[in-house]
Amino acid sequence: MVNVTSVGGDELVTIADIATFRPHPAFDRMQPDGWTIVGLDTNFWGVASTHIVSGTLLGRPAAVRFIPIGYAWNYGDGGTRSSGTGGAPWESLGLGEFEPTATSHIYFAPGTYTITLRVTYRAEYRFDGSGWAQVVGTLTVPANDLVVTVGASAKTVLVDQDCVQNPSGPGC
Repeated sequence: MVNVTSVGGDELVTIADIATFRPHPAFDRMQPDGWTIVGLDTNFWGVASTHIVSGTLLGRPAAVRFIPIGYAWNYGDGGTRSSGTGGAPWESLGLGEFEPTATSHIYFAPGTYTITLRVTYRAEYRFDGSGWAQVVGTLTVPANDLVVTVGASAKTVLVDQDCVQNPSGPGC
Protein backbone atom coordinates (compact mmCIF):
# COMPACT_ATOMS: atom_id res chain seq x y z
CA MET A 1 0.00 0.00 0.00
CA VAL A 2 1.34 3.43 -0.95
CA ASN A 3 1.05 6.08 1.75
CA VAL A 4 0.70 9.12 -0.49
CA THR A 5 -1.90 11.84 -0.24
CA SER A 6 -2.13 15.08 -2.09
CA VAL A 7 -2.23 18.51 -0.49
CA GLY A 8 -2.56 21.40 -2.92
CA GLY A 9 -1.14 19.23 -5.72
CA ASP A 10 1.96 18.19 -3.73
CA GLU A 11 2.47 14.52 -2.93
CA LEU A 12 3.13 13.54 0.69
CA VAL A 13 5.59 10.67 0.78
CA THR A 14 6.10 8.81 4.06
CA ILE A 15 9.06 6.86 5.37
CA ALA A 16 7.18 3.64 4.49
CA ASP A 17 7.09 4.70 0.82
CA ILE A 18 10.87 4.83 0.60
CA ALA A 19 11.40 1.41 2.23
CA THR A 20 13.33 0.14 -0.81
CA PHE A 21 15.85 2.99 -0.43
CA ARG A 22 18.52 2.08 2.13
CA PRO A 23 20.82 4.61 3.79
CA HIS A 24 24.55 3.90 3.76
CA PRO A 25 25.73 2.18 6.95
CA ALA A 26 26.82 4.39 9.82
CA PHE A 27 29.86 3.49 11.90
CA ASP A 28 30.53 3.68 15.62
CA ARG A 29 34.11 4.46 16.69
CA MET A 30 35.89 4.81 20.03
CA GLN A 31 39.09 6.00 21.68
CA PRO A 32 41.02 4.23 23.03
CA ASP A 33 40.18 1.45 20.57
CA GLY A 34 38.70 -1.54 22.40
CA TRP A 35 39.88 -0.77 25.94
CA THR A 36 39.60 1.82 28.68
CA ILE A 37 40.18 2.32 32.40
CA VAL A 38 37.57 2.69 35.16
CA GLY A 39 36.97 6.36 35.93
CA LEU A 40 38.43 7.78 32.71
CA ASP A 41 36.52 9.26 29.78
CA THR A 42 36.21 6.99 26.75
CA ASN A 43 35.43 8.90 23.56
CA PHE A 44 32.75 7.57 21.22
CA TRP A 45 31.70 9.07 17.91
CA GLY A 46 29.41 8.10 15.05
CA VAL A 47 30.32 8.42 11.41
CA ALA A 48 27.32 9.11 9.16
CA SER A 49 26.91 11.59 6.35
CA THR A 50 24.28 13.13 4.15
CA HIS A 51 24.04 11.07 0.98
CA ILE A 52 21.75 10.35 -1.97
CA VAL A 53 20.36 6.97 -3.04
CA SER A 54 18.71 6.52 -6.45
CA GLY A 55 15.85 4.18 -7.24
CA THR A 56 12.18 4.01 -8.13
CA LEU A 57 9.54 5.78 -6.05
CA LEU A 58 5.84 5.56 -6.90
CA GLY A 59 6.79 3.98 -10.22
CA ARG A 60 9.06 6.87 -11.23
CA PRO A 61 12.85 7.33 -11.15
CA ALA A 62 13.72 9.24 -8.01
CA ALA A 63 16.47 10.16 -5.60
CA VAL A 64 16.25 10.06 -1.81
CA ARG A 65 18.58 12.15 0.31
CA PHE A 66 19.29 10.82 3.83
CA ILE A 67 20.39 13.39 6.41
CA PRO A 68 21.66 12.20 9.83
CA ILE A 69 19.90 14.15 12.61
CA GLY A 70 20.38 12.06 15.73
CA TYR A 71 22.77 9.65 17.40
CA ALA A 72 21.79 7.44 20.36
CA TRP A 73 24.40 5.42 22.24
CA ASN A 74 23.83 2.62 24.73
CA TYR A 75 27.15 2.12 26.51
CA GLY A 76 26.35 -1.39 27.75
CA ASP A 77 26.50 -0.56 31.45
CA GLY A 78 23.10 1.13 31.72
CA GLY A 79 24.43 4.49 30.52
CA THR A 80 22.96 6.13 27.42
CA ARG A 81 23.43 9.39 25.54
CA SER A 82 21.62 11.08 22.67
CA SER A 83 23.10 13.82 20.54
CA GLY A 84 22.23 15.79 17.42
CA THR A 85 25.81 15.36 16.24
CA GLY A 86 28.03 12.31 15.98
CA GLY A 87 31.01 13.63 17.93
CA ALA A 88 34.61 13.41 16.76
CA PRO A 89 38.04 11.98 17.65
CA TRP A 90 39.96 13.75 20.41
CA GLU A 91 42.57 15.13 18.00
CA SER A 92 39.86 16.66 15.76
CA LEU A 93 38.42 18.39 18.82
CA GLY A 94 41.83 19.66 19.92
CA LEU A 95 41.69 17.53 23.08
CA GLY A 96 44.11 15.15 24.75
CA GLU A 97 43.45 11.49 25.52
CA PHE A 98 40.84 10.78 28.19
CA GLU A 99 39.48 14.34 28.14
CA PRO A 100 35.66 14.56 28.26
CA THR A 101 33.73 15.11 25.02
CA ALA A 102 30.04 15.63 24.28
CA THR A 103 29.76 11.91 23.45
CA SER A 104 32.23 10.37 25.91
CA HIS A 105 31.35 7.96 28.72
CA ILE A 106 32.95 6.93 32.00
CA TYR A 107 32.75 3.30 33.14
CA PHE A 108 32.67 2.69 36.90
CA ALA A 109 33.24 -1.08 36.99
CA PRO A 110 35.73 -3.32 35.19
CA GLY A 111 34.33 -5.76 32.66
CA THR A 112 33.49 -6.21 29.01
CA TYR A 113 30.69 -4.10 27.57
CA THR A 114 28.94 -3.95 24.18
CA ILE A 115 28.21 -0.46 22.89
CA THR A 116 25.41 0.11 20.41
CA LEU A 117 24.71 3.18 18.30
CA ARG A 118 21.49 3.98 16.47
CA VAL A 119 21.47 6.80 13.90
CA THR A 120 18.28 8.65 12.98
CA TYR A 121 17.90 10.11 9.50
CA ARG A 122 15.37 12.45 8.02
CA ALA A 123 14.82 12.01 4.31
CA GLU A 124 13.98 14.11 1.29
CA TYR A 125 13.05 12.96 -2.19
CA ARG A 126 12.92 14.36 -5.68
CA PHE A 127 11.90 13.24 -9.11
CA ASP A 128 13.95 14.22 -12.19
CA GLY A 129 14.33 17.98 -12.39
CA SER A 130 12.22 18.76 -9.32
CA GLY A 131 13.27 20.31 -6.03
CA TRP A 132 13.70 18.35 -2.82
CA ALA A 133 10.56 17.55 -0.81
CA GLN A 134 10.47 16.32 2.79
CA VAL A 135 9.55 12.69 3.51
CA VAL A 136 7.09 12.40 6.40
CA GLY A 137 8.72 10.59 9.33
CA THR A 138 12.25 9.56 10.24
CA LEU A 139 14.27 6.36 9.93
CA THR A 140 16.47 4.98 12.73
CA VAL A 141 19.08 2.36 11.84
CA PRO A 142 21.74 0.56 13.88
CA ALA A 143 25.45 1.08 13.33
CA ASN A 144 28.10 -1.53 14.11
CA ASP A 145 28.45 -2.72 17.71
CA LEU A 146 31.66 -2.07 19.62
CA VAL A 147 33.10 -4.12 22.47
CA VAL A 148 35.20 -2.47 25.16
CA THR A 149 37.26 -4.10 27.89
CA VAL A 150 37.34 -1.91 30.98
CA GLY A 151 40.29 -2.40 33.30
CA ALA A 152 40.50 -1.44 36.96
CA SER A 153 43.85 0.30 36.50
CA ALA A 154 46.75 0.73 34.10
CA LYS A 155 50.51 0.81 34.41
CA THR A 156 52.62 2.99 32.19
CA VAL A 157 55.95 1.98 30.73
CA LEU A 158 58.62 4.27 29.32
CA VAL A 159 59.96 3.05 25.99
CA ASP A 160 62.54 4.37 23.56
CA GLN A 161 60.44 3.76 20.41
CA ASP A 162 56.84 4.46 19.50
CA CYS A 163 54.46 1.87 18.00
CA VAL A 164 55.25 3.01 14.43
CA GLN A 165 58.95 2.34 14.98
CA ASN A 166 58.37 -0.88 16.96
CA PRO A 167 54.87 -2.34 16.35
CA SER A 168 55.56 -5.24 18.71
CA GLY A 169 56.67 -2.99 21.60
CA PRO A 170 54.87 -2.69 24.97
CA GLY A 171 51.35 -1.32 24.60
CA CYS A 172 51.34 -1.57 20.79
